[in-house]
Order: sequence, then structure tokens, then C-alpha cells
Amino acid sequence: MTPLLSIRSLTKRFGEREVLRGVSLDIASGEFLTILGESGSGKTTLLRMIAGFEQPDSGEIWMGDERLDGLPAYRRPVNTVFQSYALFPHLSVRENVAYGLRAQGAPRAGIFGRVAQALAMVKMSEFERQSPARLSGGQQQRVALARALVNRPKLLLLDEPLSALDANLRRQMQTELKSLQREVGITFLFVTHDQDEAMALSDRVALLRAGGLEQVATPREIYNHPETAYVAQFIGHTNILRAEVSGGVACAGTIAWRWGGSAYSNGTALFSLRPEAIRVVPPAETGLPSEDTVRFRARVATQTFGGASDFMEIVCPDGQRLRVRVPSGSSLEGEQRFEFDLLDAIPVRPAGSAAAAATTPSAGAPSTDTPSTDAPSADTPSADAPSADVTPADAAAAEVAAADTPPAGEGPAQ
Repeated sequence: MTPLLSIRSLTKRFGEREVLRGVSLDIASGEFLTILGESGSGKTTLLRMIAGFEQPDSGEIWMGDERLDGLPAYRRPVNTVFQSYALFPHLSVRENVAYGLRAQGAPRAGIFGRVAQALAMVKMSEFERQSPARLSGGQQQRVALARALVNRPKLLLLDEPLSALDANLRRQMQTELKSLQREVGITFLFVTHDQDEAMALSDRVALLRAGGLEQVATPREIYNHPETAYVAQFIGHTNILRAEVSGGVACAGTIAWRWGGSAYSNGTALFSLRPEAIRVVPPAETGLPSEDTVRFRARVATQTFGGASDFMEIVCPDGQRLRVRVPSGSSLEGEQRFEFDLLDAIPVRPAGSAAAAATTPSAGAPSTDTPSTDAPSADTPSADAPSADVTPADAAAAEVAAADTPPAGEGPAQ
């Protein structure tokens, strides 16, 4: 299947810093793909290159059989929803949504109908005469979406559009955003630092680290089968077990299990073990575990109530600490027996050992270097970034105008 968008070996430097390192990625038509990463990983820079607001130092961007990286922003069949929404404060909701159509020279007779349709999609028809200042954050976000969708782009770029919303509204908008994407059938490329948001919305997740792709997979695959220790630690919580493998047996301190996988021969190996994969063995259970079960003893150091689940930190006899999540129940203390299934110990490569290759989409122990997943995005700005006295909204609005309006002497893109 031919991808809608193909990113081929993109690189970008800002001064001495390499922001993108040979990123290659294919995106299918109608897909909801999320670029996930911590601050400074390069995710916003990658989005800006696709939009045409930044130029790569090397590499190519293709949409079908058309190469985009040599085209100005206004000639690319993409639209962007900015983090600040970039609504024009002096225009009404209806006029904001109609702005791009008028800038492109669309027939006046058709503008009203398309604007009405776009506002209906985002449930904002009754607010068409309001000014943006009189709208809530969620309503402003809907208007920004309508303004992008009204141009009927092949690809919609969303740069952390939900980050300014409170937690409850954010969850509501996640549901609405995914439903809207399915309804309109447009390919969404979504940028976020929030792992929960990425897992809830995406068909696939592309995890960036320091300008390189660590893994590209479905949310379920990237959570259950992380390829590197970094992926395992960034996506949810995990325990990284450092084991010595010898003679088909892996030993991580006092925890030992059979290991016949081909990923490692004899030597040191890393395994990811999710907290929910570890179970408490009931005291009444006296039989031996099955051959596919690993059983060990540990002392309960802490137990914290978390609603439907309790979170525990346990300490093995060798001092190794593990995190455990179990269904809420009575408090445990002292030494307990724990177990996990062999298949839940997932072998992973060391963090940053290899980048993910370009993939064509198909149909359809705590560490000191664990990344922060709740920091705001702050990718390195370009050399021509707006000065400190220009607000983000003004800068984004200027980009909207630059993307939608051809230079003097040129007509609108056909």
C-alpha cells in the first residue's frame, strides 16, 4: 500500500545541536499517527518541516508522487492546528473559519456552505457570530479545528492542541477528536508529550528520542512489546531487570527463570516487567508454580491506594526494588510471595541502541534516566523564531497567514 506521506532520512541542525537524525516514517491515508516524545526530542521541528515552516538540512518529504520539501507552505495540501489555536481576535468565529478559503480565492458563493459544514462538524454552529475572546478553551480549540478542516486538507497537523485544557476537558476533547477524525477520514498527525493521550488517540505511535525514532507501532504493541529500555520506561511504568543469562537461565539478583529466546546468548540482558504483571501469591496456595511461572519472595516496603488498584514497592533479598500494581484489597506487610509469567518478561535493548526503521503502516526497575512525560514541549526554535515581545498566538497567526496566502504576484494553489 502506497503511503499518503513518506518522510525519508530527514536531518536538521540548529547550530551545533542535531535536532533530527535521519528520521524516516510512512503514514497511511486516513491514519491517526502520534509523534510522541519528551521536551527537545524534535517532534515539533518534524511537524514544522512537514508544514513548510522549517527546511530540512537533508532528506525528503513526499506526498504520493509529489515532493513537498521544496514547496512553500501555502502550496502544501496540509493544515496545522497550533498549540495556541492562533485565532484572530478581531474576527468572529465564522470569519476565522472562512479566512483560509478567502485567502485562497475560493468562490464567495461556496464559502458560506463550507464554513457552516465545518462548524457543524465541531458542534460550534450556534457560536458563529461570537468573538474568540468570549469562548472557553475547549470552544476555541473546536474553532481552530474547523478552520483547518474547512480547507479539506489531505493531512491535518496538530501541535499539542489539547495541552492548554484542564484535565476533564482534555479527556472529553480526546474522545471528540478521535470521533471527528473517523468521521471526516482525514489523516491526522498529532504531536504530544503526553503518553496517555497518545495511547488513547492513535492508530500508531512514533516515539522520538533525541531526534531519532526509537519505535513505531500500535499503542498495544508499543506497550506490550517495547523494543528498547527507553520505550518501556517512557510508555507507562515498568521494572527493568538486568539479568545474567547462562545455560538458558536468566538471573536478575535473587529472581531466576528459564530463558531460551534468541535475543540473547550468554551474557548480560535487559528485560521489561510491567508492575501489573507481578501477582501476589495467596498464603493458602501451597503447591508448586507451573513451569511457565516465576515465583520469588520480597518484602513490601510501601503500599499506596490508587482506586481500583494498589501500588506497592517491594524489596527483594538482594536489595532489588520492584514496582507492583495489584487489585485494591487489604494492606500487605512483611515478606510475601510474588510471581509472574515467563512471557511477561520482555527482552529489550539498551536505551538508544538502535533507531526504528521506516515502517509502512499496515491496514488496519525504575531508572534514574526515566524521561519526564508531563513536561511541556519545548523543541529548539529556529533561527527566525519570533522575539520575546511577540506572543505565541501572534506568531502562530502569522504562520497561518503565511501558509494560506501566496506571495505577491502568485495566484492561489490549484
